[in-house]
Amino acid sequence: MKLHESMITGELKSKIDKIWNDFWTGGISNPLTVIEQFTYLIFLKQLDSKQMDNEKAANLLGIPLENAFYSKKHEPLRWSSFKEKDPEVMFDLFTKPQRELDDLTVFDFMKNIGKQGGVFAQYMKGAIFMIPTPKLLDKVVQQIDSLNLDNKDAKGDLYEYMLSKIAEAGTNGQFRTPRHIIRMMVQIVKPQQDDVICDPSSGTAGFLVSAGEYVYHKHKEWFNNKTFRNHFNNHMFNGIEFDPTMLRIGAMNMQLHGMENPTLIGKDALSESNGDIENQYSLILANPPFKGSLDYDEVESSLLKVTKTKKTELLFLALMLRMLKIGGRAAVIVPDGVLFGSSTAHKNIRKELVQNQQLQAVISMPSGVFKPYAGVSTAILFFTKTNSGGTDKVWFYDMKADGLSLDDKRNLLVDKDTFEQCFTHPETMVEAVKGKCDIPQILLDAKVIMNSTSLRGGTTKQSHETTAIAGNAKQSHHTKFSDRTQQSFTVPFEEIKANDWDLSINRYKEMVYEEIEYEKPETLIAQIKDLDKQRNDALLNLEKMMG
Repeated sequence: MKLHESMITGELKSKIDKIWNDFWTGGISNPLTVIEQFTYLIFLKQLDSKQMDNEKAANLLGIPLENAFYSKKHEPLRWSSFKEKDPEVMFDLFTKPQRELDDLTVFDFMKNIGKQGGVFAQYMKGAIFMIPTPKLLDKVVQQIDSLNLDNKDAKGDLYEYMLSKIAEAGTNGQFRTPRHIIRMMVQIVKPQQDDVICDPSSGTAGFLVSAGEYVYHKHKEWFNNKTFRNHFNNHMFNGIEFDPTMLRIGAMNMQLHGMENPTLIGKDALSESNGDIENQYSLILANPPFKGSLDYDEVESSLLKVTKTKKTELLFLALMLRMLKIGGRAAVIVPDGVLFGSSTAHKNIRKELVQNQQLQAVISMPSGVFKPYAGVSTAILFFTKTNSGGTDKVWFYDMKADGLSLDDKRNLLVDKDTFEQCFTHPETMVEAVKGKCDIPQILLDAKVIMNSTSLRGGTTKQSHETTAIAGNAKQSHHTKFSDRTQQSFTVPFEEIKANDWDLSINRYKEMVYEEIEYEKPETLIAQIKDLDKQRNDALLNLEKMMG
């Protein structure tokens, strides 16, 4: 059982699989192209469905329909109209401008609807219709028509399942961070009611969607407040993405998850054009690109002052520090090289995080986490922007297992219900999944550590519960977190400084060696002599038998 299959089951899963296979057999084999074309059709269906709802409401109230997406003239371009047409007629409506329809196709209409069509429609520049035949278009339209897109959770899950196939196909996998790793990071940072959240390399918007789901499911009472609803829908979620295809896919992912109007910025986050974003966000969640380097003249100048480098993974850390407000915090996945790299740039960014900011934690992850498309070893850094230091101890966790096999198949090692409980009831799952999934223990340890180091950077008052946890944590640092032979331990600031700001867990973890006692040399010699005597006796007996 693969992880993404736990989100979507039965008939809905079969329908998505069938749509995916039809695209492939119909001649579209690039998974990103499949998802993008699927996304366009989903959007068209939703657009028509929204207008139908508005029409029903207007009829019920006996008032004229205002702000319609489609005028009477453009009725043939609506989903409910073209889905009934013969495949060739439908295909022509998508590909051949119709004079009586203002020389528009279905696709042209969608591209030009603009802000009125929601967040997705704003990023349609450069979109291309690539379904090659009437037969394939008809097949996919009829199947999408049978999907239930009314339920927020169902439509969010079906899109996530579709996105999971990017990784499954082994193409462009760098865009997919495992959903359970994102979920673990979000649960550790605990998004707050007033947070303004950003992912500066947002891709399919997995971090932003997960943060939204966390808020929605953990704090439903917040939505009773009109001010918060406005904040959630319009200001809370922000993504920056250079690739226009990923921008559209991310926008649709958020829209299907009920996030109405997130801010998505189509820029290279590291470039001068993005230099105006400073001290703006209270929480950053990200898995920035690992591979790649930029010329110095392509990089916004303030980033180079923090660490002069061409490596994107280091530049993104400098970017996050610029974008965060004082007291803002970040959870970011980095390749292991960031933790121990010996270049001046590597050392400078680590020194910046440990000495000038507040580094709370380094969770080291096994190399199989990003399989099947990458075998790189990674870690998660958790830090708060203070610009005045504050690192006392850094918590290290040596994750050995994430609940899935660490080979290319990445199958769940426990059943899906047990895996879900690792997140919802970690305190009861530590022993049940020991050796198979470290996530429950990580979440429990993080609760103690993060509260004791004021992850919110002093921007909010601690609750009585948090204060109690923090008090207990100080004792825990001298007990549980002091044993470096364990997977979970803390290291003081001065020791990290003395080790040239090295943050690799192996620098500080102590290995336990099992003592093995060997026989004394004279005993071994006696045993060898005895074996020689037995061998000689056997040879003499053999000679006697032969003759």
